[in-house]
Amino acid sequence: LSIAYGSGLRRNEILHLTWADIDLEQHRIEVRAKKASDEILAWEPKSRKNRVVPMSNESAKLLVDMQVDAPEFHPYIFVSPERLDRIKKRRKAGKWNSRTEVVNNLRENFIAIRSKANVTKCTIHDLRRSAITNWASELPIQVVQTLAGHSSITTTRKYYLAVRPEDFESASKVLNLVLNRTQSD
Repeated sequence: LSIAYGSGLRRNEILHLTWADIDLEQHRIEVRAKKASDEILAWEPKSRKNRVVPMSNESAKLLVDMQVDAPEFHPYIFVSPERLDRIKKRRKAGKWNSRTEVVNNLRENFIAIRSKANVTKCTIHDLRRSAITNWASELPIQVVQTLAGHSSITTTRKYYLAVRPEDFESASKVLNLVLNRTQSD
């Protein structure tokens, strides 16, 4: 949950994260395509483009704690060794479909956590939306588009850039500042 909210990643991007994708010093996550190997599942980002996103201090701290407890040489952060073994067996038997959920029960687990926390209905994707909305309130649109991994700036504009009441006040201040400067000249 912290990674979804603290980095704006999509669910499948989070599920396919490996320790090699994480830069704990720079607080960055690399979302990148992966080629199949004995230990790695083939995967490609939705936009088919690799990108780097920042992560919050809280997410970085959480990952440091998780890395300490992670099984040695296990590449995935959120796919357990047992689940990876099941996937590999299905892949070897020709029964694995890459579109199949990498982690089963994720939705049910999220609902249980949400219920225990007494949070109204929301989805994991809502955490991504919140992160992108937060970026959109502070960063230029092209930066938000890149961080979100949107192939079109239209998507970023349509879903994440709303004019807020405080924007009108800020616009008024800018106009007054510019007009006062012009009148002074």
